Formats: sequence, C-alpha cells, structure tokens
Amino acid sequence: MPHIYKKKKEINPPAFLFSNQELKRLIVPLIIEQILAVTVGMVDTMMVSSVGEAATSGVSLVDMINTLLINLFAAISTGGAVVSSQFLGQKHKDRACEAANQLLIVTGLISAAVMVLTILFRRGFLVLLYGGIEPDVMKNALIYFVLSAVSYPFLAVYNSCAALFRSMGNSKISMQASIIMNVLNVCGDAFFIFVLHMGVAGAAAASLISRMLACMILVWRLRNKELDIHIMPEHFKWNRPLVGKILHIGIPSGVENSAFQLGRVLVVGIIAMFGTAEIAANAVANNLDSLGVLPGQAMSLAMITVTGRCVGAGDFVQADYYTKKMMKLTYVINGICCAGVILSMPLTLKMYGLPGTTLKLAALLVLIHNGCAILLWPASFTLTNVLRAANDVKFPMVVSIMSMVILRIGGGYILAVIFKLGAIGIWLAMVLDWTMRVILFVTRYRSGRWKRGAEASV
Repeated sequence: MPHIYKKKKEINPPAFLFSNQELKRLIVPLIIEQILAVTVGMVDTMMVSSVGEAATSGVSLVDMINTLLINLFAAISTGGAVVSSQFLGQKHKDRACEAANQLLIVTGLISAAVMVLTILFRRGFLVLLYGGIEPDVMKNALIYFVLSAVSYPFLAVYNSCAALFRSMGNSKISMQASIIMNVLNVCGDAFFIFVLHMGVAGAAAASLISRMLACMILVWRLRNKELDIHIMPEHFKWNRPLVGKILHIGIPSGVENSAFQLGRVLVVGIIAMFGTAEIAANAVANNLDSLGVLPGQAMSLAMITVTGRCVGAGDFVQADYYTKKMMKLTYVINGICCAGVILSMPLTLKMYGLPGTTLKLAALLVLIHNGCAILLWPASFTLTNVLRAANDVKFPMVVSIMSMVILRIGGGYILAVIFKLGAIGIWLAMVLDWTMRVILFVTRYRSGRWKRGAEASV
C-alpha cells in the first residue's frame, strides 16, 4: 500500500480521485434528497390517514408494490450509473454520454411496459399479493394504483437522470429537482385532499404532477453539452453492446431489489391476515423507520459513483480506502439518526390520526427496526453497492434472494402465523434476514473476491 494512505495529516493528496470537499458535495445533497423523499412520504401518510384507516391501508398496500417497481427502475439506473462512472474513470467522456442515451431509452421502454401491464391487471395483482382484503381497502387501493402507474415512466426517467448527475459527482442538481418535486407534492396533497376532498385519488394525482415536472427539469438540464455526461436526443439509437453492459449490472440488481421488495409485499400480505389495524401500524412504522436509515441510503448512492470511478481507473487500493472511510461515516450518522427516531416517537406518533392501540404497535415495530439497524443496516445494504460498482452483481443477488425467501418470508410466516406474533413476528424475521446478509457480504468484501470481475474488465 502506498505510504500516502498512512499519513494522518494529508488525508486527500492530489493523487486521490476524490477530495474531502468533493465527497461532501456528493454526499450532503444526497442526504438532503433522501430526507425530503421520506418526510414527504410521511406527510402523504399523515394526510391520507385523515380520510380513515381504509384509505391508509389501501395506500400502504399499493405503496409496497410501487416500491418494488421503483426499485426495479432504480436498479437499471444503477447499471447506467456504474457504466458511466467507469467510463469517466477511464477518461472516456464520449462513451459515458453514449451510455446516458442508452440508459434513458431502456428505462423509458421498460417503465412504459410496466405501466400498461399494471393498469390492465391492477385488480389481479392486488388479489394475488394480498388475497381477500376488505372491500373498502380494495376500493382505495385500486384508485391509488392506477394513478400511481401513470407516473412510472416519469419517475423512471427522473431516477435515471439523477443517477447520471451522481455519476459526475454532482448530486446538487438532482437535490434541487427533488426539492421542487416534493414541495409541489405536499402542496398538491393538501389541495386535493383537504380542499377538493379527493381522498387517495388526490394523493396520487399530486405525486403524478410532481414527478412529471421533476422528470422534465432533469431531462432538460442533462442536455447541457458542457457537462461531462450529457444526453444527445438526436443520437438516440439502439446500441446493443452498450445496453448489454448496462443490463449486465442492472438486471441482477433489478432481480435482487425486486425480489427483496416482492418479499416485503408478501410479508405485508401475511400482516393483512391480522386486520386493518396491523396494516396501518405497519405503514406508520415504515414511514418512521425510513428516517433512521437515510444516511445509509444516501451513502449507497454515493458508493456507486466513488467505487465506480476507482474501478474505471483501475485503482483498487483507492476503492478499498474510500469504502472503509464511507462505511465508518455511514455507521456514525446512521446510529445518530436511528437513535433520534426512537427518542422522538412520543412526538411523531401524535401526528398520525389513528387509534392508540395501532400507534402502540407501530412504536414497537419502530423500536425493533431502528434499534437493530444501528448495527446491521449499513453492512447489510450500503456495502452491497461496492460489490455492484465493481461488477460483482451475481453474489449479492443470490444472497439477497435466498435470505429473503428463507428467513424473511419463511421465518416471518412461522413467527407471525404459527407463533401468532402478527406484525411483530414479521419484523423479527427481518432482523434475522439482515444478520445473514451482514455475515455473507462482509465475508465477501474481506475476501477480495468482489474485485475479480472488475480487474478483468480494466
């Protein structure tokens, strides 16, 4: 290892790919963007909860499916971001721009197809995943599902553009678009729900309008030819080898994320067996839990840019250096945020207009999640993006799917149904899933085998 890595006073000499200031410019806007996304989700749930438990439950069930599909789009965006970051590391800006074009084509086509299928088979999907849910819950879920589906193409392209800006180390642009999108979403929620009394349709309409605007803003800004990565609409032609390179990373990540989210949907289906109150408590807990792991989510996105650039440059010493540095930072901030969510529950739970028994269950679920997330979440989720950025995509896919099926779904069913623990059993099984992921991913990283695919390609 070069001696510069051992110096304490000279942390970021010129030879390093990222200075502390550059990391700060990348990470801080990402954290702000994640905070906005989660807090707006909380506001959505709070506003919808004023309509009643059936509306809250219907929206939460659809949002689980939405999250599954959004993660599919995000995984493909990750593939494009990894490829673009590696090209920038190799100093091939023209290839990075071509990869950007191909990414928008792929995400646009896939999201449009998903939108059509979702609208056509919306009731069948809900019945298949959740079984015989109550009629009023189903009614609200169907309304919310259709309007959500219309927004998929806009959200998919928005995510792709945001991933490309992050590849350049410029997350400020996507943060600015996120601010506009989320402010508009909150204002739209208030207007459609409280003024026009549109209920769940109002919440979905506000999301649709805000996503459309954010998508148009980022597409327009990505046309700037002075950027290291920019799109060239006049050159939107199918490039099979480059698409294959993007999908080589995106498909395994998409399968992994989709399987993970599908598992979450299935376990919510188990929770639905215990009634509307437990569904609502699960929805509230999911909102609050997200705040605690915001740093990990932001750092996961930053890892793609940093590790991808190091891999493209063929510098695996720096890849190791930045991984350890960013993981330490993630653990510190993640722990502070998780503890903050737990300590603030007496205040935050009062914002939800739900019965006391429902909120007590939600509080217990938050305690299980955030208490364990302090130790387990970063290594379970943030570390996997280091592997992906180095083209090691199959291992995390296999581990995630196996752990989800065996521990979260299988274990969740045993604890929730057989031992009659309900939602609590599902969340305890989640902790078992995290534990297995941590053991296997940390072992993989320490072995160095994640570098093999990347070393062969540089």
